[in-house]
Amino acid sequence: MEPLLRAASTNVLILSHISNGLMFFGLIIAFHKPMRPADLIRLLLLSAIWGASFLFIRIGAPVLGPLPTAFFRVLIGAVTLAACLPMLGLKWDMQGKWRAVIILGIINSGIPFVMYAIAALWLPAGYSAIFNAMTPLMGVLIGSLFFAEKLTRAKAAGVLMGLAGVGVLTRTGPVVFSHEVLLGALACLVATSCYGLAGFLTRRWITARGGLDSRLVAAGSLVGATLFLLPFSAVALWRENTLPAAGPGVWAAMLAVGMFCTAIAYVLYFRLIADLGPVKSLTVTFLIPPFGIVWGWMFLGESLSWAHAAGMALIGVAVWLVLRPAAPAVAPAPARS
Repeated sequence: MEPLLRAASTNVLILSHISNGLMFFGLIIAFHKPMRPADLIRLLLLSAIWGASFLFIRIGAPVLGPLPTAFFRVLIGAVTLAACLPMLGLKWDMQGKWRAVIILGIINSGIPFVMYAIAALWLPAGYSAIFNAMTPLMGVLIGSLFFAEKLTRAKAAGVLMGLAGVGVLTRTGPVVFSHEVLLGALACLVATSCYGLAGFLTRRWITARGGLDSRLVAAGSLVGATLFLLPFSAVALWRENTLPAAGPGVWAAMLAVGMFCTAIAYVLYFRLIADLGPVKSLTVTFLIPPFGIVWGWMFLGESLSWAHAAGMALIGVAVWLVLRPAAPAVAPAPARS
């Protein structure tokens, strides 16, 4: 009994450090002018929702398979938003941006979901999580190369420190290098590149052209992702029909991941892109692993370690470096006669 009490008290102490780290990070960001309290709440809420998606995917993917799981996720998300739009007084009026929204759905959801399904064949989940946290880094690189975004030292240091924090949180044993491992790593890099690119394309194709309601963008993009994943999922189910094996628990998990972790989450995400810009919005990927760990501890009985608190500290500093306002330019002193 005593070892169990010690372990429980240790877990509670570690959890408190992680929670305090999140609160401290939130207070730091809230006092910076570029981050409004409403944006901070959306950022943390989105991180919590996407962190919970790992719980539901663990239930659905082993039964349905990766491709059908991805397809049903975006399908349920698209249907959910389509049903909600009339109740919200919104019409399917994309103001001539349907093509852009569909392509965004393919880039932001369709291709990444397929790439991570491929990577899951060879890479441990911890490695995929680490690669997913490279999204802000890819966003910074893509922005500096193709969208005239200034690459500051603080942003570069922030994304690298964030990777270090996620590496601590998701540490796994060494993986023997092989051709398959290389393919899995490349698939993850393609996925993170798509996420980084989609953020800038959203700003160029949607925000800069008069904007659209974030709920419309989310619904339209999920329609595009659903159409893209349909043939891949159909082939996967034709080769191995996993639907009869899916019980009520599996479909409940798919409803949760589709309605909350996809439909609602995408509304929050596209709103953040419109308000904060693509680079700052992509820092949500640094906050997903800590929330995933907390949800796993609460609902799946997974253990906590001091590495989690250390990783949270690194991630908090990383997000602050990327989100902090740039120092104002110093005007040159007037020449003296």
